[in-house]
Amino acid sequence: MPVRIRLKNRYTGTAQPTDLNTETDIINLGVQDDDFILEGYIDLSQIASGDTVVLRLYVAVDGANRKLMDRMTIYGPIDPPIVRIPAHTFGYDMQPRITITQTSGIIRQFPYYFLMQLMEVV
Repeated sequence: MPVRIRLKNRYTGTAQPTDLNTETDIINLGVQDDDFILEGYIDLSQIASGDTVVLRLYVAVDGANRKLMDRMTIYGPIDPPIVRIPAHTFGYDMQPRITITQTSGIIRQFPYYFLMQLMEVV
């Protein structure tokens, strides 16, 4: 059965936690029409010595209850400063959520770019 990309959605912006230890959404997708691919980039170039951020990826394997799938703790500064979230294929109801939490340092801004490609059977 051939599959193709039916729709592309771009998610761009800047995430900025409101306070230390506050988990802030970068991507928070709900149920889609079909299975999809998600990948993206987070710019951590603003973090400096003494800054720490935690990236988390949650998914709902059962289609209802999100659980932690991956976690990355980053101590600033980093070189290169761009973190790539590689392409993941998700079932239509897996509802991925990617968050950032700054746990130490001065509150920073984190630009991001994500691409979601919605598939379909042809």
